Amino acid sequence: MDENEWLAERFEQHRPRLRAVAYRMLGSLAEAEDAVQDAWLRLRRSDAGEIGNLGGWLTTVVARECLHALRSRRRRREAPLDTHLPDLVVVPDGDLDPEQEALLADSVGLALLVVLDRLTPAERLAFVLHDMFELPFDDIADIVGRTSAATRQLASRARRRVSGAEIPEADPDLTRQRQVVNAFYAAARSGGFDALVQVLDPDVVLRTDFGAGRPPVVVRGAAAVAGQARAPRGGQLRPALVNGMIGAVISQDGQPYSVMAFTVASDRIVRIDVLRDPGRVHRLAAAVLDQPGW
Repeated sequence: MDENEWLAERFEQHRPRLRAVAYRMLGSLAEAEDAVQDAWLRLRRSDAGEIGNLGGWLTTVVARECLHALRSRRRRREAPLDTHLPDLVVVPDGDLDPEQEALLADSVGLALLVVLDRLTPAERLAFVLHDMFELPFDDIADIVGRTSAATRQLASRARRRVSGAEIPEADPDLTRQRQVVNAFYAAARSGGFDALVQVLDPDVVLRTDFGAGRPPVVVRGAAAVAGQARAPRGGQLRPALVNGMIGAVISQDGQPYSVMAFTVASDRIVRIDVLRDPGRVHRLAAAVLDQPGW
């Protein structure tokens, strides 16, 4: 094995974790992959023999790339925008590869990613690196260009904002999640309003993201959500895991129509996220559309 092959092999060992860091930082799979690729290019140009802790070095490089991307993204926003869903990790139910498992580790749900998108770039970096990946504040301080004490404050501020968002804690039992979601679908197909209300939390939130240019539509309360929960005519559901939660890809007349993700807690659905952005739905649905439908 020559030196380049040896270096590539070592880098691949760290790739799943690097992608997980970048995805939580950016909420974009494409941008996360770009940040990881930039780290590889930097590594190839460096003297690998002088790097004592390769994992730490690569994480720092990826974090700097993500911080730059977040700051550039923030500068491009001339006015406050409605927060849209991050990129979704959509795979057939029960079929996660090691990289997808790393992306979804620690229950990185959609609600948390939406909240992270409201943080400042420095707050997000401090929170993700320390609270999710246990990096020391001294290391994070070097990346954000602050003192260690100031970096602690960044993470603390982010933590308060995340806690204040009251993000629902999903039931970790996927089997139980499936039972609740299947009951929801059965009621939606039959048009049973009372049956729908039974599987919905009284304070359930239905959030539909139509993509850039249109604000998300949010519906709250079991009765209001049940009133909108009707299976689309000619629609077909294919089971999926969406960011580690039970969900589905819905196709209509043979074309992908939407991606749904359910947050289940205490045997009831507390949140439903729906992506209706046509371009993103087509791209994300590819991995699931060749699976049997319901």
